[in-house]
Amino acid sequence: MGLFDIFKKKKVELTEEQLKWNKMWELWTEKKVDSPYAELMTYQSEINNGGHNQYFTNVENTSDLNKEISALEQILSAELKNNLNKAYKAYLILEKKEEDEEAEETLEQCDDVFYENEEEVNRLLEEYACKIEL
Repeated sequence: MGLFDIFKKKKVELTEEQLKWNKMWELWTEKKVDSPYAELMTYQSEINNGGHNQYFTNVENTSDLNKEISALEQILSAELKNNLNKAYKAYLILEKKEEDEEAEETLEQCDDVFYENEEEVNRLLEEYACKIEL
């Protein structure tokens, strides 16, 4: 019996918490998550895929960016809220100019602040996930 066969036979049981977390992301893809959690999930997903620059660009192209930011401001801590606003100002500078080293550096720093505080985002999402009915 090979290693693959052993793993195949071992069935992994997810906890209720893990099932609810998975269900939350499933609901998010179906656009069935309440605000401001839906916006928070989009924010986290986009930042983890390409930073604040990607977040602002993608949200601006698919929905109302100002509405998204307002929703995030309702739920984020002061530190993350300030970080989001700082990143948005840098993004606006880069939209007007092709290149701006200071704005690009600011965006990178804002990405770092997000990653340093991502546990807060996960905690907020875990609290929301706990309320989901399976």
